[in-house]
Amino acid sequence: MTVRLPEDLDAKLDEIARARHTSKHAVIIEAAERFANSESKTTRVMTLADGIIDRYADVMKRLEDA
Repeated sequence: MTVRLPEDLDAKLDEIARARHTSKHAVIIEAAERFANSESKTTRVMTLADGIIDRYADVMKRLEDA
């Protein structure tokens, strides 16, 4: 796969890779994994929050009116 990056982002990734003594490819893989894990957690949290809202809607309404 080919990825075209804006020049400023490409330069930042080069700098990070040099500082870590690794490849830009490895830095991008790590960033993609972090993003995917973060998005997955966000989806799970939002699903749980929706369930809690549904389950305790009456309690929340009473607290809102208090």
